[in-house]
Amino acid sequence: MNFFPRLRSFPIMGIMLLTFLMMSCVSYAALQANDGIPLMETSIRRFLQNWDEDDELQYILAFYDLNNDGKNEDIVYLTSRKWCGSGGCNTLILEQNDDSWEIISRTTLTRPPIRVLKSISKGWHSLSVWVQGGGIQPGYEAELIFDGKTYPMNPTIPPAQKVVGESTEKELIPEEP
Repeated sequence: MNFFPRLRSFPIMGIMLLTFLMMSCVSYAALQANDGIPLMETSIRRFLQNWDEDDELQYILAFYDLNNDGKNEDIVYLTSRKWCGSGGCNTLILEQNDDSWEIISRTTLTRPPIRVLKSISKGWHSLSVWVQGGGIQPGYEAELIFDGKTYPMNPTIPPAQKVVGESTEKELIPEEP
């Protein structure tokens, strides 16, 4: 009578475990590649969950070096019901400071597309957002100009203004389907 019938499966299990560990290392290395974006997303998710205290916070992320310092800022379009209304949703601009994040700007009443414009003010690219709803009909593209500290909080009133002939450098968050 064999009291250890499963001992024969140990070499196979060992090979499977070794294969899994090797794949995990390759996956982790892939996460570190690509400018650290996946690792950055994890860090941002933790920051936003602590900031909002909501484990089910929904958002769309985009990355772009808005101030030409060689590091991406993070554009966060919040899509959770709590952060949206008939006029649109909130958009955050985050900048990484060491191992945490700082909110540079919070703009209300925004809708995609969200674009980086070629124009620069106080060292930062201007942004554009779509504004419509909440009484604003027809919609229009609003330019958000950096004032040295932040972008305008409300894209429907000055200092935000309608985009006129402005050239887009890059679309960060495309128009909603």
